[in-house]
Amino acid sequence: MAETTAKKLSKNETIKENSNFLRGTILEGLADVSTGALSDDDGQLTKFHGIYQQDDRDVRNERRKQKLDKAYSFMARVRVPGGVCTAQQWLEMDRISDQFANGTLKLTTRQAFQFHGIIKSNLKRSIKEINDACLDTIAACGDVNRNVMCNPNPYQSAVHAEVQKLAEDINTHLTPATRAYHEIWLDGEKLESSEEDVEPIYGKTYLPRKFKTVIAVPPSNDVDIYAHDLGYIAIVEDDKLIGYNVTVGGGMGMTHNNKVTYPRVAQMLGFIKTEDAIKIAEAVVTTQRDNGDRSDRKHARLKYTVEDMGLDAFRAEVAKRSGVTIEEARDFTFEHTGDRYGWVKGIDDKWHLTLFIQNGRVLDTADFPMKTALREVAKIHTGDFRLSANQNLVIGAISEESKPAIEKILQEAGIMDRLNTSGLRLNSMACVALPTCGLALAESERYLPDLITDIENILDEAGLREDEIVIRMTGCPNGCARPFLAEIGFVGRSPGKYNLYLGASFTGNRVNKLYRDSITHQQVLDELKPILLRYAKERKEGEKFGDFTIRAGYVKAVNDSKTEFWIEN
Repeated sequence: MAETTAKKLSKNETIKENSNFLRGTILEGLADVSTGALSDDDGQLTKFHGIYQQDDRDVRNERRKQKLDKAYSFMARVRVPGGVCTAQQWLEMDRISDQFANGTLKLTTRQAFQFHGIIKSNLKRSIKEINDACLDTIAACGDVNRNVMCNPNPYQSAVHAEVQKLAEDINTHLTPATRAYHEIWLDGEKLESSEEDVEPIYGKTYLPRKFKTVIAVPPSNDVDIYAHDLGYIAIVEDDKLIGYNVTVGGGMGMTHNNKVTYPRVAQMLGFIKTEDAIKIAEAVVTTQRDNGDRSDRKHARLKYTVEDMGLDAFRAEVAKRSGVTIEEARDFTFEHTGDRYGWVKGIDDKWHLTLFIQNGRVLDTADFPMKTALREVAKIHTGDFRLSANQNLVIGAISEESKPAIEKILQEAGIMDRLNTSGLRLNSMACVALPTCGLALAESERYLPDLITDIENILDEAGLREDEIVIRMTGCPNGCARPFLAEIGFVGRSPGKYNLYLGASFTGNRVNKLYRDSITHQQVLDELKPILLRYAKERKEGEKFGDFTIRAGYVKAVNDSKTEFWIEN
């Protein structure tokens, strides 16, 4: 019998293998003042430390003409488990963004902070001061479990406290054990030559690809649980948390025209008791570690591992590794994926205020001093700040006494007025894309607000301004803003051109399908107008836009991404 030839490992696997547990030559690269960049290999390793090397693509061509190096800078992503931070931590993030970055804060689709525009000479000090604020960037990126998301849930705070603790516990348990992060960024004590790092969960080469974990509390699916590798759905009976339904194998990324890639919704693994949640998390991670594809990074996410192994075999392996009995899933209902805006009083008699932060970008402009206003709120606020999974902000646990002062600050800045906008805009998300993301094929954050403005004219004509319709855009098909779970999804193809996807469910459990390929701004409006007008006239009572586009025959429902996502309508 002929021997089976082993698949060649991807380049990233060699980089990790030779990195000495994520150290590489990062320290030497930081000391090199001849360039604003790090080496390509170290650029891969810094992702595990929460850092992406980028350059300003708006000026790339002009600098090339002048024979100048690219305008390099770095993006640093700060982990915020469950999205909850203190008012003092908000102030520190605000200060660091002004002192070391581009003066803005980005609230991400995964409840993290991002700083953009940090130059290499400021990078180490930035990371140290983030850690001084009792936050960190380790494992915010890279082939590891990333920031654990959790429903902010300001109106069910008793359950939220329990699920928030689980988010923090999973985050801690799955954080890489290597001391490289402390050595490089925090001047930690280096290992003696006789010592060796150990990664008890990840091993020397970590995971085949990134890994994302979320926790949802029905009826809210604001964390988009079906978009993630590992999900926990809180099961509450008689106001008590009795355990979790566990989902596995979700993921948004795909590659244009590559039909072996596809976005996929997670599948139900089953129900587990509360005390078994950490065991399950580790078992799912190690199963992916040992069975994921390390030869092809486009086929390396857990969604493909679950497909290849089969759900039953995957479940059996997780049960074996964890020693946990996985029961039949319990009943639950999701009603929406968006945020509940405005003032809500929680069961603790504290107020919670959810603000709309368009595309998660916190900044000051001449007529809208949002960043300054939130800074002033943080100075007097005794509660917390909660980053939502929809790039919005919850000012949490506001006392009755401080409520008027906080509202006054926000009213004077015009922030409260931003809640009086269309249901479409309030359910929108966009990734950063240009000018900093190296993967972007088209605009996203800078373009989507203007596109929505033009679509709102159609909504006004149709009488749909108040209706909630989920719209999302990304500059490439990696899916950071989860566009494939949007009722109206846009994915960049080239400058000024986008693929238009329709037919996702409002509750986030069905991906959408390609409706039109590579269309321009005006073509988008021309395509959407008749559909929206028809929806306004023909929809059934309670029928959501995504469901209507399927019933009306614009797209076919995608029930199995592997076989149906790429089939033409």
